[in-house]
Amino acid sequence: MKRPKVAGVFIFVCCLLTYLMLVKRHYAVSKPEVSRPPHPRPGSEHSRECGLRGDTSAVALSCQHGIMFDAGSTGTRVHIFKFQMESREAPKLVHETFRAIKPGLSAYADDPEKCTAGIMELLQVAKSSIPPSMWNITPVVLKATAGLRLLPGEKAKHLLDQVRAVFLESPFLSREDSVSIMDGTDEGGLHGADSPTVGMLDLGGGSTQITFSPQDEKTIQTSPIDYIRSFQMFNNTHTVYTHSYLGLGLMSARLAVLGGVDASPSVGGSTELVSPCLAPEYLGRWDHADVVYTVKGQKAGEPVYEACVTKVEKVLYRKVTKVSEAADIDFYAFSYYYDRAVDLGVIGEQAGGTIKVADYIDAAKRVCSELSVSPLQSPFLCLDLVYISVLLQELGFPPHKQFKLARTINQVETSWALGATFHYIESLKRY
Repeated sequence: MKRPKVAGVFIFVCCLLTYLMLVKRHYAVSKPEVSRPPHPRPGSEHSRECGLRGDTSAVALSCQHGIMFDAGSTGTRVHIFKFQMESREAPKLVHETFRAIKPGLSAYADDPEKCTAGIMELLQVAKSSIPPSMWNITPVVLKATAGLRLLPGEKAKHLLDQVRAVFLESPFLSREDSVSIMDGTDEGGLHGADSPTVGMLDLGGGSTQITFSPQDEKTIQTSPIDYIRSFQMFNNTHTVYTHSYLGLGLMSARLAVLGGVDASPSVGGSTELVSPCLAPEYLGRWDHADVVYTVKGQKAGEPVYEACVTKVEKVLYRKVTKVSEAADIDFYAFSYYYDRAVDLGVIGEQAGGTIKVADYIDAAKRVCSELSVSPLQSPFLCLDLVYISVLLQELGFPPHKQFKLARTINQVETSWALGATFHYIESLKRY
């Protein structure tokens, strides 16, 4: 079998399928393992079971499975998709099984073999979800995101080599290109050609992404050239503004705001960080990227909120591109945007909901002002909320801008994984 050289740009193309097929979202991710069939319309082709190549209907259907590992900075997820395949049409998702484990692969950077147990656990979920007769034709793929992009090259390579070896020993279809680190732009998502314009904001631990379909020609002409992508897919041309800001995910930003990016660990392996974003009397520990930090609040002086905003603005100075058009587009927000809204009680953990930039701002002011009065369950909540509120404004969203908060679209886990799996299956047909 020839080894295809699938360019990263083609992987990104199918991230758009996440939005091509799915528009409405709601949150349903608390269970460790979730098996969820989409809800087809009775009588529609979506409701017909695949695997009927011998039928006499106008369109003979067949099944294909795909396994996509999403190796993020804080955990690894597996998506096991079942597709209905029809000639000359995009695959249709008929079922998904999802499972997530912690920590992320980067936690095993100094001992790559230790990641094996978690990968094998997720492969076992795949074995339980796919008929044995389909194993040898079901592709298994792992795409690593910001967590591994932040590791030194050799450490990342050793981790990927370990995963690749586990995949090759599995009964599933694995190739040289089955395990890789994604380019930041691969993590975006889109809307359908005939559906309303929808944008996506994702705040992970190591990076943050913004993706939308620009409607203003000025956006296309004035944006950095590598932020604009145009693709031909299923007879439609899609133009996308998409960018991933590496190092501006919540955990990486927290480290920067605390002053830990340039700090050197002491002899005992601990580093002391002092920040105005913590309660003045606070003293505690924070583990991040295999380093134990001693974190302290700054002595009382300037009000905590104002001092923290000043610090965050310095961290974000000239690192984010503002897009005025984004304020007029409907956006969904995921990951830590959702989690912090849950922490505030603005939305329920399962139901999702909406939130305005002003809600993050007001909550940051309230939480930060209470720091000196009563310690919080999370000493970093003030910092995190200030960062989120400043980041959103730096991206071009005014205080009145409202976002929809979600983790799933039509009960399918929101991520680039679905589209990337579509594309990988299609790429197999060419070789």
